[in-house]
Amino acid sequence: MNTEIKHISLSRAGSSLSKYDDRHLSSFYNASLCSATQDDMGYKTPRNQFTFITPSRFFSVIRNSVVLVSLFNCFLYPQYRDIPDVVTKVATATANWLKIETGVRAIGMGGAFVAAGTGVSAIPYNPSGVGFLTKSEAYYSKSNFLAGISHNVLGYGQKLSSQDFVGVHLFYLNSGKMEVTNEWFPNGTGEEFSVISMSLRGTYARRLTDRLKVGMSLNYLRDQLFKTVTMQGVSFDIGSNFDTGIYGMLLGMSITNFGPEVSYGGAGLHRTVPDTIDVDERLSRVTKDFPLPLTFRLGVKNDVIGKDSEFIVSEGHRLTLAVDGINAIDYTVYGSMGMEYGYREFGFVRAGMRMGHDTAGMSAGGGLRYPLNKGLTLLVDYAFVDYGILEQTHQFSISVEF
Repeated sequence: MNTEIKHISLSRAGSSLSKYDDRHLSSFYNASLCSATQDDMGYKTPRNQFTFITPSRFFSVIRNSVVLVSLFNCFLYPQYRDIPDVVTKVATATANWLKIETGVRAIGMGGAFVAAGTGVSAIPYNPSGVGFLTKSEAYYSKSNFLAGISHNVLGYGQKLSSQDFVGVHLFYLNSGKMEVTNEWFPNGTGEEFSVISMSLRGTYARRLTDRLKVGMSLNYLRDQLFKTVTMQGVSFDIGSNFDTGIYGMLLGMSITNFGPEVSYGGAGLHRTVPDTIDVDERLSRVTKDFPLPLTFRLGVKNDVIGKDSEFIVSEGHRLTLAVDGINAIDYTVYGSMGMEYGYREFGFVRAGMRMGHDTAGMSAGGGLRYPLNKGLTLLVDYAFVDYGILEQTHQFSISVEF
């Protein structure tokens, strides 16, 4: 086909082209040409053809990204500039299992999910992620964590209208059986106990504009030690996801585990003491109130390859890059970064890493998305994380969109 295209207006350059045939257009960079349709221009980009932006726009994006990352660091790190590296806030909060990463896709991407997260698995990272649902979703994941600990996630999300979305996210952790020891029997009394931790989130998200989504979760917490010592509490999560309009960059922010201090109580804290002056002949251990691990996340996400990419346009390929900064009240600031490659939204490969974390390092994973009949779609994902001397962990998930 030798169709000639004359006097094509360039939206960004403000100039015009004349007598460019299809061979020239296939290598031309301008984004306005990339989005042209066969109806209005007589030219259509092949399905798997890559189309690039101009070098000047590319370097402009790099410059803006460097500025954003610099602002990122100035925002997250100023409180540590004059504090020695050895000074940390470890063990100053309770219920640290609330910071365990969940969601197999998120884990495979190194935990960089506050901007990249979509659907039910995004709820613990950013409740506004539910606002990306296009269908109802049911989700289940299982993780063989460290030291014989396992945790499971069960979730559900639904689109109520074009603007309103709801979700439920249940996290359940079981430490496995451990031996009871004390000062008289340091090798074990013959008894066993386990720790059961649970959080149940109810989430609501709203699409305020075509570029801004906000969300909030109400979280019920419960921690049980040795059947007779428990902790209960509530917390809140809030988050947002904003399309900046700057070369396809999405900005995500969230504050999680915001709530009152909690303490442990129960019959297991009571100890019978002979000849005590107490009427009921027992003493009670008093536990101190501790704050929850309040966590702030700030992240960016960009599809550098994809059908809507501002960099490389492709119908069959997608490459997503994400970077997060994480600041918890009981830990030093650390970062995470990850990538996800998708082929025709059917097969996925993921990789990520944590920066400044004391144990977690590289992670990787993959998944398949398979359409079933009658509008059902099945998603299966796997991820692993390298924890160094603590060895590796493995996670699996399955979800259904309907």
